[in-house]
This record gives sequence, structure tokens and C-alpha cells, in this order.
Amino acid sequence: MKTELTGRPEVVRLVDTFYDKVNRDALLAPIFNEVAQVEWDHHLPVMYQFWESVLFGAGTFQGRPFPKHAVLPVEQPHFERWLTLFRATVDELFEGPKAEEAKLRALCVADTFAMRMGVLRDADGLRRAVYPSAQTVGAIRHDGGQ
Repeated sequence: MKTELTGRPEVVRLVDTFYDKVNRDALLAPIFNEVAQVEWDHHLPVMYQFWESVLFGAGTFQGRPFPKHAVLPVEQPHFERWLTLFRATVDELFEGPKAEEAKLRALCVADTFAMRMGVLRDADGLRRAVYPSAQTVGAIRHDGGQ
């Protein structure tokens, strides 16, 4: 049953479910587990803080995530898969405005990282992966809808 995304308990559920999918994904799991050698017991609570801060202004995240990602050997397909799994997880578990906001915020984070890392083939590439019916950046409203 889908619920509203209303606070930390839902953020924990989202993050845990999403990273469970990442860990089972043939493209992403090797990046997280073999290349980055993520220590999940440490990483998951950081991700709870990050998403709680992004979605609810909790102010509990105090990090600089880009430098750790900048050195990873990833390309546009990795970002597309990450976004596809994130969107699918949100859609599977949640509904409502915060769910839509979470998907849009994930797109913004991935887009920013991918642009800074120089891995995008074109400016609309990640948006098309997440919003296949959107033709351009301008076709996506800021509230997460199309």
C-alpha cells in the first residue's frame, strides 16, 4: 500500500528499499561495492540525513557529496539507471506531493553531478531517462509533473 512521504520513517524506508535495488543491480552494484567500496552501515544513515534534509529541511546533513562521486568511473547510463531505480522505488512505495518532489530532487542531484563530471551526452539526457514523454528541459514543471 502506498503512503505519503511525511518524515524520517518514510525516508528510511525509501533509502533502504532503493539501495537494496542498487545492490542487486548488475550495472550499479559493482560501482558501489567494488569501486567505491561503500560501507553500508555508515552510508545509509548519511543518506537518511541527506534525503530528510533535502525533502523536509531537517538540516541534519553536513556533507560534501560531490567529491566522493567525482572520482567514480561512471557514464550517463549509470546515472540513468540510478534515476530509474530511484523513481521506481518512490512510485512503488509513495504517493503525493512529497513523492513527486523526491523524484524531481533526485533528478536535480543526478543532473548536477553528471554535468559537473562531464558525462552527459546532451543537456536533456537524464530528464528523458526519467520523464520519457518530456521533449525538453522546459517541459518538466518544477512541481515534478509533466
